Amino acid sequence: MKAKNLFPYKSVISPLLAVFVNILLVFVVYSVARVEFLFENFDVFRQSVSDGRLPQLLAAGLRFDTPGIFYTNILYIFLMLVPLHLKECRGWYRICKWVFIIVNSMMLVINLADSVYFQYTMRRTSWGVFSEFGNEMNLGKIVWVELWSHWYLVLLAVALIYGMWKLYVSPAMDIRYQNLTRYYILAVLSLVFAAVVTVTGIRGGLLNHWYNYILAFPIAYIAWRLLHRSKGSTARRIGMICGVAAVMLLVTAPIGGWRHRDIRPIAISNANAYTRHPSETALVLNTPFTMIRSIGNTPFANPGYYSDETELESIYTPIIHPDGKTEPNRKNLCVIIIESFGKEYIGAMNRDILGEEYKGYTPFTDSLLTKSAWWRHSFDNGQKSIDGMPSILAGIPSFVRPFVLTPQAVNRIKGIPALLGEMGYSSAFFHGARTGSMGFDGFARSVGFGNYYGREDFSKDPRFGGDEDFDGYWAIWDEPFMKWYALKMTEMTQPFMTAIFTASNHHPFQIPEQYAGKFPEGTMNIHPTVGYTDNALREFFAEAKRQPWYKNTIFVITNDHTNMREHEEYKSDIGIFYGPVVIFDPSGGIPAGEREGIAQQTDIMPTMVNYLGYGKDYVAFGCDLFSTPQDKTWAVSCLNGVYQYVEGNRILQFDGTKTVGLYNIDDHRMRHNLLGKEDPSAMVSRLKAIIQQYMNRMLDDRLAL
Repeated sequence: MKAKNLFPYKSVISPLLAVFVNILLVFVVYSVARVEFLFENFDVFRQSVSDGRLPQLLAAGLRFDTPGIFYTNILYIFLMLVPLHLKECRGWYRICKWVFIIVNSMMLVINLADSVYFQYTMRRTSWGVFSEFGNEMNLGKIVWVELWSHWYLVLLAVALIYGMWKLYVSPAMDIRYQNLTRYYILAVLSLVFAAVVTVTGIRGGLLNHWYNYILAFPIAYIAWRLLHRSKGSTARRIGMICGVAAVMLLVTAPIGGWRHRDIRPIAISNANAYTRHPSETALVLNTPFTMIRSIGNTPFANPGYYSDETELESIYTPIIHPDGKTEPNRKNLCVIIIESFGKEYIGAMNRDILGEEYKGYTPFTDSLLTKSAWWRHSFDNGQKSIDGMPSILAGIPSFVRPFVLTPQAVNRIKGIPALLGEMGYSSAFFHGARTGSMGFDGFARSVGFGNYYGREDFSKDPRFGGDEDFDGYWAIWDEPFMKWYALKMTEMTQPFMTAIFTASNHHPFQIPEQYAGKFPEGTMNIHPTVGYTDNALREFFAEAKRQPWYKNTIFVITNDHTNMREHEEYKSDIGIFYGPVVIFDPSGGIPAGEREGIAQQTDIMPTMVNYLGYGKDYVAFGCDLFSTPQDKTWAVSCLNGVYQYVEGNRILQFDGTKTVGLYNIDDHRMRHNLLGKEDPSAMVSRLKAIIQQYMNRMLDDRLAL
């Protein structure tokens, strides 16, 4: 019996290969739109072009085009590859073509339109644009005027859409009724193949393990040929083996990438890793991607607490005005951000909370506190690593959602390295994970760090063990990486400002084999790793003391956020934000001892920048701990939409519209709500001013002067 061809198209390629070719076509369209974006706003990017950075920026754009394209083509890919033999007909694939053309035409138009709108906003449009202009009634007229004045973009859109229509590849499969088993094997493998590639593309990791895909595609093609064309049982078995091998290559690629990188999909802020200037991020990004990634990530809106800007400024302003009395002292600054290093683990910081008998797990840190300035009431501003970075290095707390995951992540900001850079400081950021992990490299560049050093840089140094010091999960073990950090600072020009983000004190909470059983086990998995990290800090300072820059350096030690909690005092709403703020000056210039005031991560920037003699105004949502009276310092955090404001000896909880709690600062378990017994209106007024200043400056791109 002669086999019946159910799909008599002239093309004889499979649906999977057709999807591959058509997706490549979309990449071309996005690249053309990016070039158009460049020419439409050439004055903005003129310096980038003259610096020879254009090829790098255009290439980086492919990394963000990938998730944008896969996000918007998920339906098309599924319709093309759904394992159902009844779909193998001309009508079904005609519907698929229309879905492809309509969706990608819309994305093209959005990209082209944004090249015009960019001149007003200086950033790619986010999902928040719908809220911003939701009540406008004259948008139709505005759009018509812009279409008329930018007629060439209309022609370009028509040409590209026509090109997609003409160059679109339609699939055909030689389906035989008697070989449905073979069909479903091939169809399921094709769908799994496409699903893995799509998920990896959305996460931004498609280009990380390119060699897996280079191997997978020819093997998959061999599998398709053997399963689809061969009649011999041996050949079909070989085809099935090849199919399984191709799927395994695709599955192991993202798993390998996710194991050593951040598990979070690529974010808008990651674009900063490829740019030198904030405006360049618009050329790297594409509008469909920024709109999709900002859905649900538009937490900033003017709350309207104060209609009078003068009144708002009089209650609270984040603009820091140095007194100008401090002369630049040319001291180096070293900021050490320790992963998950909660205050609970530090024995010396818990005398008033857990009692004198509590020892903790940090004997070296305890000894260091006797020589350092530290604050009895000190707080983190967030609960994620990506919260800690902006708070510590740029004075930006985390309200509602992490700053770096919002569209405002590409706002112009000036962090500690940028401000000190104006004073002639060199700067570098260190993180023992692979470059790109957590998007730290992008944020480090955005706040002004001149250099970034990651796992790859450590592994190239012959003085250390290279990848033998990799912990197998996240990063280089803290001890060798921190020693390397000390040596690298010796290579820098003084004065310098550096920051290191440690990694070992993190799930799965392992320590090097040679240290097994050498640190107190405690009651939780994290306790031995806290001991290891504390010892790594000891070894770092031992190495630092041997370096010529040591006596001329100020060390700030803090954490990114807290982690596993043993005691009830650290499980309360405010207790989960208890983190250390420690300033150590080996020369003795900063008096040591516990201080009664309140400190938070966002205070680190104004405190150190002022102390080092920066004399110009700047923006930071904190205060100078050395010059602000102790009863005037404060701390703020946000937990599930509720703001927590600490001032004096009270903790205020405010949900954005009303006060929901008021507690004594020493009521660590938050058992006694004082609301109704005291009037917190003064605290509410100041908190509202802080919130409104934060929201307005985020929306108006006024985080830097």
